[in-house]
Amino acid sequence: MGDELFEEKRRGRVKCVVWDLDHTLWDGVLLEDGTVTVRQEVADAIHALDGLGILHSIASKNEHEAAWEQLEKAGLADFFLHPQIGWNAKSHSVRRIAKKLNIGLDAIAFVDDQEFERAEVAAACPQVVCVDPADLAEALRTPEFRPRFVTDESRLRREMYLGQISRDDEEERFVGTSEEFLAQLKLVVRIETAARDDLQRAEELTVRTNQLNSTGRTYSYDDLDKLRTSGDHLLYVVTLDDRFGSYGKIGLVLVETSEKIWRLRLLLMSCRVMSRGVGTIVLNHLLRQARDAGVELHADLVETGRNRMMQIAYAFAGFREIDRDDRQVTLRADLEAIPPLPSTVTLLTG
Repeated sequence: MGDELFEEKRRGRVKCVVWDLDHTLWDGVLLEDGTVTVRQEVADAIHALDGLGILHSIASKNEHEAAWEQLEKAGLADFFLHPQIGWNAKSHSVRRIAKKLNIGLDAIAFVDDQEFERAEVAAACPQVVCVDPADLAEALRTPEFRPRFVTDESRLRREMYLGQISRDDEEERFVGTSEEFLAQLKLVVRIETAARDDLQRAEELTVRTNQLNSTGRTYSYDDLDKLRTSGDHLLYVVTLDDRFGSYGKIGLVLVETSEKIWRLRLLLMSCRVMSRGVGTIVLNHLLRQARDAGVELHADLVETGRNRMMQIAYAFAGFREIDRDDRQVTLRADLEAIPPLPSTVTLLTG
């Protein structure tokens, strides 16, 4: 039983595979051989993992232009997000990729044929899963690389990240305030009662989201289905769209209800929307709901060490601490001064 629980906690841990190139993704050394051949088993793995929603990037000591030309010839260039091809230490490249993707180092697997490079990354970034290409097939069968469900968001994850790169590029070029930039994005937030079809993605969110998870708790599909159909809980999914397209289902809210107090048991948001202020919009919507229902709104917060942004979101929404047991905190909302919805956002509920 203990082994099964441990395996479930590891399941789907890897969100991005970072590949070395020479003697790893392809046979040969590009700068020495001039021509290299992509390994078919690696190309197959890249396609298969992409279909599971696992992203790809590169950490390679090579000339960028020459390496990228080989990847384009092989039809693989579009799979790699924020590739780091240059002469930095591999650990530096891995950290940069994690920062660009806004994921934790423990969500990265690093594949490199050189034991020295794997050891360098393991020493500097011990959270990273380091894989010898000779052991790749075996590694891909481990729980870290096998999400329990493959959802629509999984299949479209790379496209969603590419859309985010386009947004980031435009924001970098934009001249004006952050509010003006958000206004021209035409953000649409939907907060809707969870349906059965939403539950696979809802479970995936609780497993994959750490930085913007108010309690760090995970919920299985069956757990969420029971809560969804119970008479004393509200379960919402949150989606976000803008003029670049959809971010997909990016949030989950669980509220336990009673006659006098509603208790926010879980609030989580995908790290991809950290800069969009969606958490605050959702909290303010819940404040209005509680006020209209004539009840107090409390919230659970478990200080995990990684969810500091959630503490800040609660504070800005007017929640104040009323009880504490070590890292487990109970907050209460101020329902007297609820800010209006930002003019930059359209909110739809249902």
